[in-house]
Amino acid sequence: MWHFSSFCCFFLIILTPQLATPSTTIGTVLFVDKINQTCTKCAEISTIFSYDVCLTSLQAVPASHATNLQGLALVALELAIQNATASICTIKELVSSGSFDPFETICLMDCLEEYSGGVVTLIEATGAFLTGKYEEANVWVSSVMDAATTCEDGFSDRQGHVSPLKKENYFLFQLCDIAICIFNLLSAL
Repeated sequence: MWHFSSFCCFFLIILTPQLATPSTTIGTVLFVDKINQTCTKCAEISTIFSYDVCLTSLQAVPASHATNLQGLALVALELAIQNATASICTIKELVSSGSFDPFETICLMDCLEEYSGGVVTLIEATGAFLTGKYEEANVWVSSVMDAATTCEDGFSDRQGHVSPLKKENYFLFQLCDIAICIFNLLSAL
């Protein structure tokens, strides 16, 4: 089955060789500057936005060095999908390890449900984004941010419990925030 996330990867793979050739060093610098400008603008808008996560995440994907604002949004969505998918594997490993008490195991199972739904939601958001429905994409991605927060908060329902998914939840939240900020920037154009 062809998923929107597969389409995004395909789109970025096809787009990258055409835009980023060895002779476009100046163009690449301009696109890297576009990443910096975008991350700076988003950090100025939101107090919870992480400039560092934005910059390092987007710059780590070669396709982002040769794309526009729409392409950066797709990169952020793809990174969020990858994060959520990898987190599902991590959660399954933690559950199967048997090293958590019943409360923590229930929390992990709740997180597994949140992340599984999050992947589907992010794919739906990507579809909405690709059809120019930025507000709809914003709503979908915001719900995934809520899912990461819900997962994190579940462990704090009992005193003395700390989420083993703190890093995963943080990065999913931040990657979604990057996408939402870019949606908002695009909507303002």
